[in-house]
Amino acid sequence: MSRAAEVLAAFRAKGWQLATAESCTGGLISGALTAVPGSSDVVDRGFVTYSNAAKIEMLGIRPETLERVGAVSEEIAREMADGALSRSNARVTVSVTGITGPGGSEHKPEGRVCFAVATSLGTISETRDFGAIGRDNVRAETVAHALEMLLAATK
Repeated sequence: MSRAAEVLAAFRAKGWQLATAESCTGGLISGALTAVPGSSDVVDRGFVTYSNAAKIEMLGIRPETLERVGAVSEEIAREMADGALSRSNARVTVSVTGITGPGGSEHKPEGRVCFAVATSLGTISETRDFGAIGRDNVRAETVAHALEMLLAATK
């Protein structure tokens, strides 16, 4: 069974729905989940908010947070997950924002991705540095880690 199928089964067993808020993955997390037949009872919706304007308009990200810490930050990941939670029927949301490459900076290197999971009990966030392993690989690792975080949220 794929990890996406495991996530769906765990959510289904609890009667929960989920939503995603994706920047650097451009919908790949939702894509992995909805590639599994029968996913429509678990996946409520996915927000693809690649631009800062989309993050503000669709998820309610505060422009002052973007100005202060930038889009690739745990603060923005948390606001994205919280925004998805308040704008969906989901019980759990996951968000990702990062730098898949090429490029990056000394303070925000290529391969850095910030994640958050939000529920009615609160929001957790973390940052992973996957390194300069190439855009496709960073995105694949991001999807895999987001699915792990969703699975952990069902425990």
